[in-house]
Amino acid sequence: MGLSMEMEVYGKSNNLTSKLLALANMPISDVSSDLTIEVGASSFALHKFPLVSRSGRIKKLLVDTKDAKISHINLSSIPGGSEAFELAAKFCYGINVEIMLSNVAMLRCASNFLEMTEEFADKNLEARTEAYMKDMVLPNISSSISVLHHCESLLPISEEINLVNRLINAIANNACKEQLTSSLLKLDHNFPSKAMSNVAPETPSDWWGKSLAVLNLSFFQRVILAVKSKGLNQDMISKILINYTHDSLQGLAVRDPHLVKGSMFDLELQRKQRVVVEAMVNLLPTQSRKSPVPMAFLSSLLKTAIASSASTSCKSDLERRIGLQLDQAILEDILIPANSHRNSHTAMYDTDSILRIFSIFLNLDEDEEEDEEDPLRDENDTAYDFDSPRSPKQSSILKVSKLLDTYLAEVALDTNLSPLKFIALTELLPDHARVVSDGLYRAVDVFLKVHPNMKDTERYRLCKTIDCQKLSQEACSHAAQNERLPVQMAVQVLYFEQIRLRNAMSGGHNPFFFGATNSQFPQRSSSGVGSGAISPRDNYASVRRENRELKLEVARMRMRLTDLEKDHVSMKQEMVGSHPTNKLLKSITRKLRKLNSLFRINNMKAAGSKANSESRFLSHRRWRYSVS
Repeated sequence: MGLSMEMEVYGKSNNLTSKLLALANMPISDVSSDLTIEVGASSFALHKFPLVSRSGRIKKLLVDTKDAKISHINLSSIPGGSEAFELAAKFCYGINVEIMLSNVAMLRCASNFLEMTEEFADKNLEARTEAYMKDMVLPNISSSISVLHHCESLLPISEEINLVNRLINAIANNACKEQLTSSLLKLDHNFPSKAMSNVAPETPSDWWGKSLAVLNLSFFQRVILAVKSKGLNQDMISKILINYTHDSLQGLAVRDPHLVKGSMFDLELQRKQRVVVEAMVNLLPTQSRKSPVPMAFLSSLLKTAIASSASTSCKSDLERRIGLQLDQAILEDILIPANSHRNSHTAMYDTDSILRIFSIFLNLDEDEEEDEEDPLRDENDTAYDFDSPRSPKQSSILKVSKLLDTYLAEVALDTNLSPLKFIALTELLPDHARVVSDGLYRAVDVFLKVHPNMKDTERYRLCKTIDCQKLSQEACSHAAQNERLPVQMAVQVLYFEQIRLRNAMSGGHNPFFFGATNSQFPQRSSSGVGSGAISPRDNYASVRRENRELKLEVARMRMRLTDLEKDHVSMKQEMVGSHPTNKLLKSITRKLRKLNSLFRINNMKAAGSKANSESRFLSHRRWRYSVS
């Protein structure tokens, strides 16, 4: 019969006969087709001889059957469908088929399905695709990723012929080779030889990482595990994970404002988010305080995990990672919305998660930090005093304390936040964590203003977390006149302020008060960097100016104390003698009188030693406003 033949193709490939004959420059004859092959919705009218000569599967179906007149075969299960079979049929008829990145995986799987091996013909389709894979695909990372992406629609045959594993291993090997090459180029750039005077700009080592975003989650996980096992550095892995997560969640994170909470579409959206987040958490590098994973990325993962109701183990893993690096966080990183399900009575932020994160940071084992230090460092270099303001541990705690105070001021505005949860947050840090308590005082004041109906016991417990000795002069002045604070705290503020001012005027030094605490670090600025030496002339002028201000403040505070005593006396006279609160008022009045007597005795001594007019004026004011 020769190669002169006529082909009739029905369905989607009805022009295949004329295409094949035109490309092969073969004359059209009157030979009719003797075999019909169905692939899905397409039907191909072909000839047995060219197909049997190259396809072992078709040969078996025709030769091994007992019916010699078989003229119909169904190959709907061929990977790649009708497109793959059309290309394979062209190849069987001797027409040159162009193999490309977009079809090599499909042709490789189709050749395996049709058994187009060297056993039936030399340079058969399987050998042709293998040669293309070895020369053009496997040596290049981007090409391997592209072909691997096409394998997703060719499962399970692409797995059975080991094509997927070969591509993943090729990606991992080439990535590590590129990393090594990049390191050597950087080394040559730092120590150039005479032969290399001009070094070409270094190619970014993560240029191929973005192309991994086209892979489905299953293949992406296998690629990351492979590059990890081959030794790809964690910085590179972190960048790849961030890029893939951003691309995967970008379409899922944007919710339709008209989307009904709890609907089927919303639940499916949450499920997809949950799957992605849990997979990314499992692929993150090893937990450590020096992890290359950025804090912003960990925070976004935790926010998505909470919103999508991820597993407890997933959220706990993220909370621990954030806790280990908490000193690198900013306010936006820890403002984690609560999964409220549109409940108007639920708190705005997830304070329970933040409570656990801060507890993790504060309970870090010191041995863990020592193990992560460079073993080649001198022992004297690592012998830090925990409470030293210049030690890494203490500096981190100071950063975290400022972060917590800022967070407290933000969540204090939430009317649905429970007082007990807010109190638990204020009680987190140890006493030495705060050098100044002004931030905590502001947050407490805001919370008291937003929650005016707090119980007295809760109000007292909350204010008890403020160390009045660490309040600045402005904060003390505000607290002394703050009606939202309990009376006990107002008295305590006045007491410590009076003692602090008296010590400042007499030149005394008390290490337990805020004024002396600041003097322990005279060269530390707000940023933790030394502010430089101060000349004696400037220092003297500054001291004189502060003394004048302190003297005026003393007079003002005495007047305030006297007014407070008068208010308590008038309240005592108006109340019934049998009222239970009389005991408290009597005790407060008695203590205030003792305080005033103490101030009067000390100031009388100061008046005896100072003969200036200002001292006499202050002494006169003391006697004038005395209640004794």
